[in-house]
Amino acid sequence: MSPMRAVTGIAVLVDRPAPEVLRLTYQLEGDLAALRLPEPRPPVRADGLWRHTCFEAFVGRPDGSDYWEYNFSPSGAWAAYHFTGFREGMAPHIKGAAPVMSLDMAAQMLSLEVTIDLAWYVKASASPGLRLGLSAVVEDKARVLSYWALKHPADKPDFHHPDGRTILLG
Repeated sequence: MSPMRAVTGIAVLVDRPAPEVLRLTYQLEGDLAALRLPEPRPPVRADGLWRHTCFEAFVGRPDGSDYWEYNFSPSGAWAAYHFTGFREGMAPHIKGAAPVMSLDMAAQMLSLEVTIDLAWYVKASASPGLRLGLSAVVEDKARVLSYWALKHPADKPDFHHPDGRTILLG
């Protein structure tokens, strides 16, 4: 069964309980047994998470070209990068505390809650507003990937595209 058929829905709940905190709850519904999901492990920073099932957040300034990419694996692994422009100037993002993640799985539902520390962003910004792009990569048992986003602004999925950051938070 392809990831497109195994997944019946993906949703993300967005909460900003304080300017320095962003909480995202990713919910994936479907036949989880048909998907390739990593085993849970202690939280660790890791590269290449987008090559397998992971959830992503692209955070940018409302009026700027630089942005931050966050990757969250159901395993507990995470990654964060800063880009100075569209796919330019990539560097590991090391500001702020590590994301706090909580995984809950049932037969047909995977829920991953992530809390991101944005205190560094609020201190460095004249305006703490955010422009978000939310996405997911889902891998099935045959290692076929599917790409999910609120908006795919180009012919091929490109989560980095600035027009994919469709949520504006004040």
